[in-house]
Order: sequence, then C-alpha cells, then structure tokens
Amino acid sequence: MSKIQKTIARQQQKIEEGQFYEAHQQLRVIASRYVKQENWDAAIDVLSSGAGLLLKAGQGGSGGDLCMFLLEVYNKAELKPDAANKAKLLELLRSFPPDEPTLKRFVGEMIGWSAKYGEYPAGDPELHHVAGTLYAEDDEPYDAERHLTLGTSDSPATLAQLEYTWYTSDETHTAALYAARAVFPYLLVGNVRSANKAFLLFTSKLSQSHPGLATQSVSSASSDIRIYPSLPLLNFLGLLLLALQRGRAELFKQLKAHYAAHLKELGGAWDEALAQTGEMYFGVKIPSQTNPLMDMMGSMLMGGGLGGAQKKQSRRVEAGSSTPVAGPAPALD
Repeated sequence: MSKIQKTIARQQQKIEEGQFYEAHQQLRVIASRYVKQENWDAAIDVLSSGAGLLLKAGQGGSGGDLCMFLLEVYNKAELKPDAANKAKLLELLRSFPPDEPTLKRFVGEMIGWSAKYGEYPAGDPELHHVAGTLYAEDDEPYDAERHLTLGTSDSPATLAQLEYTWYTSDETHTAALYAARAVFPYLLVGNVRSANKAFLLFTSKLSQSHPGLATQSVSSASSDIRIYPSLPLLNFLGLLLLALQRGRAELFKQLKAHYAAHLKELGGAWDEALAQTGEMYFGVKIPSQTNPLMDMMGSMLMGGGLGGAQKKQSRRVEAGSSTPVAGPAPALD
C-alpha cells in the first residue's frame, strides 16, 4: 500500500468513527504539504478521496470545503478538463447531500475552471449537463435551465421534461409559456438543433398526456408540424422554428404580425427574446440603446419571465443553422 493510500485509509477510519473534524483538518494539512511541493497528483488523490468520504458521510460542509480546495489545485496545476479530471469532479458533485449550501459555489468554480482551461468559453458542456440534471432532480428549475441550456446533446430531453413537469401544475392553455423557456434560451445561444428537439419532446408529451387535445398536422417537403387550434402561442413557437430554416426577414415579420394579438397578451414577456431571435436569424436589426444580452438571459433563466433587455447583437446565425450543443456558445462571447 502506498503512502497516500495509507493516509486515506487512516482518515477513512476516523470518518467511520465519527471524527469528522479531525479527519477534515488532517486532510487539509496533508494536501497543503503536497501543494507546496507541487505534487499535484498526490494532493488531488488526497482531496478527492477525502472529500468523497466526507460527503458520503453526510458532512456537506467539510466535504464541500475539500472540493473547493481540490478546484484550487486544479487551477494551480492548470489542468485541462479532460475525461479523467472531469470524472473526479462529477463523482463528487453527485455525492453532495441535498440542500448543501456549498454545492452552488462548487458548481460555479467547476464551470469557471473548465472555461479557463478548456475549449468552451461558457464552460464544459458535460459539466453543465450533470449540474443541470442534478438541479432538476432537486427541484431547482432556474439553476437547471441555466446549465442545461449550455449542456450536451442529452440536455434538451432533460430540459423538456423539466418544463413539462413544471407545466403540469398550471392551466392547459399556458403550455407555450413553459415550452418557450426551453426554446428561446437555446436559440439565443445559437443552438437551433436543441431548440427544435426540446420543442418536439415537449409537444409530444403534451399530446400523449392530453389525447383529447385537438391537433392538425401540417407537412412540407422538409418538415412536419403539429398545430394546436386552442394553443395559438404554441403554434407560434413551432412556426418560428420552421421559419428559421429559411431565415427570411419578411417571413419573420409576417409571423409576428399574424400572432400580434396573442403576443400582446403576454405583456411584452417575449419581446426581447424575439428581438434577439429576429436579429440573429432573420437579419432584423434591434434598435440601439439596450442592455447586455446576458442580462436578458439572466432574467429569463433565473426566475424572470421571457423578458428583460439585451444588447444589440450583430452576429447573425445563418438560416437552417444547427450549431452543435457541444460547441462553444456563439452568443455568449
């Protein structure tokens, strides 16, 4: 047995005996020695193992503290977010007790590290996906939305399920409000493919759960769309996604005009998201003197409606774009 394995075994015994404070302090001291020696591998082994043992023992504060120390080591060692390094963090992330206050800080630091040393400016998609999934399971919808929007190709299914579950506690006619919480964020980060996937999954769940809901199918050479006569705003979202394939400004304007009365009933909640979508995909310029895009994203994903203001965004996503969700988020640079 190596020296590090013996160290971990001793601390594991202390934890099993309930000597949590002593184990936590000794693990910090030992890891600090390795950090001073720049023995990164040893420090990481001690911290990741110790943090895992404490978290599984229900010691969220002590375990979370070692998790934060571990990320300090990752940063000092300038480690890349490769599969092995991410695996250690994800295992710890899944071990956090529910409602542990340190969790959100750990997630934030983890994403920050992956953005600094990885290829994705908004943070590693896999880390976003796992964090978003855990937040969804813990009934933290706003945090879940924020991370799933920047996740992997699996994230739209998780986000669609989250929004649909949330929707089931509301009135049937509000379906579009919940579907939009998946559609617009994906569009605003340039991810058309995930916007379409989330919308399709949401509407499929809607049809399955409400077999009596009247629908009509409209087919074209390139796609099919389900129309809900009683849910005009849901139809608007579906037609908007269909219009993205052509990217014609006139088509976008006609669509907004046709649904103007229904959009007006939202009190402007979708106005800013639609303005940004219009500029990004249809070349319809946004008037100047507006606030940063991220402010709008924050409002939309942190509990506000699909409103808020945004910065004039000159980048246009070409018609039919389907930026892979695992790629850098083009609207966030």
